[in-house]
Amino acid sequence: MKVKNNLTEGSILSSLLALSVPIIFANLLQTAYQLTDTFWVGRLGTVAVAAVSISFPIIFFIISLGGGLAMAGTILVAQYKGRENKKAVDHVTSQTMVLVVFISIILATLGYVLSPFLISLMGAEPSVFSSAVSYIKISFIGMIFMFTYMAFQSLMRGVGDVKTPMYIVFGTVLLNLILDPLFIFGYGVIPAFGVSGAAVATIGTQGLASIIGIVLLIRGKYQIQLHLNDLKPDWVLIKKMCTIGFPASIDQSTRALGMVVMTFLVTTFGTMTLAAYGIGSRILSFVIIPALGLSIATSTITGQNIGAGKIDRAEKITKLSAFVGFIILTIVGIIMFLFASQISAIFIPGEIETIQSSALFIKIMALTFGFIGIQMSLNGLFRGSGNTMIPMILTIVSLWVLRFPLAYILSKHTALAEIGLWVSFPIANVIAAVITIIWFMKGTWKHKQITEETVII
Repeated sequence: MKVKNNLTEGSILSSLLALSVPIIFANLLQTAYQLTDTFWVGRLGTVAVAAVSISFPIIFFIISLGGGLAMAGTILVAQYKGRENKKAVDHVTSQTMVLVVFISIILATLGYVLSPFLISLMGAEPSVFSSAVSYIKISFIGMIFMFTYMAFQSLMRGVGDVKTPMYIVFGTVLLNLILDPLFIFGYGVIPAFGVSGAAVATIGTQGLASIIGIVLLIRGKYQIQLHLNDLKPDWVLIKKMCTIGFPASIDQSTRALGMVVMTFLVTTFGTMTLAAYGIGSRILSFVIIPALGLSIATSTITGQNIGAGKIDRAEKITKLSAFVGFIILTIVGIIMFLFASQISAIFIPGEIETIQSSALFIKIMALTFGFIGIQMSLNGLFRGSGNTMIPMILTIVSLWVLRFPLAYILSKHTALAEIGLWVSFPIANVIAAVITIIWFMKGTWKHKQITEETVII
């Protein structure tokens, strides 16, 4: 049995760093899947990059619909861990896996069947359509692997084990680096799949990761165990998980839907702008990883402390996390601002106009990255306390009240044109962060105890 992680005592900074650093590294590696795809597909040209760019928001949207269920498992596991209820931790683990796998099969089937319609709905140009449909269909086939590993990773983080998922991701990303060019360009008896090859490689590596994760949970040597005889649906717990997970799913899917709608708007400006947006949005997903790591770590640590009844400590953890997130992302933003052109050129070499457009997008966003750090850290606390409704509302405000309306008005009704798309990002970042800070200071998150509402003996 591994030594227990005690996150309810000792140095707050040490606990925060001990969890967030491996999570950040694991998420950097996870993002490497997307960056590797973009890198190798970029060698096929702007049209190929556009095909992946237009597919990615749809895939992210479908995944996020079920992602809230995995998050519900994380929250419950963290709080029961804080209460030192091992039986409840294992029971939640088994029920989370059952629920996530079931949802993944449904969503993957729907996604595969509707792939041509979805790509058409996004307004893809004829030159992009067939490659995008092929890429997204293959991605949907592997959806169950994505969901399974996502649930495994979330549950492990709930008990404070962040290193094991990191090691697994590290190994599979290395494998993906080899398989991507192999399936995209072909070699020997392996045919060249083109854009679709990136999806084939990702399915293979994520499938391996999910199998390893399930085996580790069944063995139960990491403070958490999946019991095969505990897979019968517990409808009371499932209802509670849905109550917690539904707002989290809406939160994540709203973000994804925002990407879809934004991509739809970007598409109206042509393939070059779409490719520029694809590169810029992937850079954004890459640079906010430190804030995401702090957010997840904050959820776990505050969840365990709230479960143990240490509300004041949870508040101190959150304030420190928000400060660290602001500083780190501001530094990252300055670096991205200074080297925007060089970074863009890595992904699509030789395409001067596309590089210039994506570099401008990055520069306009970069100096407000610190505000994203604040917002994500505070949202980590809200989720850890079981108040998943708050991040959902904040996300809706950020995307649908601020970012998209601004993007539409500035790009379609001013002389800014596509630059108006880029300007909407920093404005939304700053305003959303201010609203989140005000909500945190109200302290309503302190009055919810989900482990007292659902008792597992």
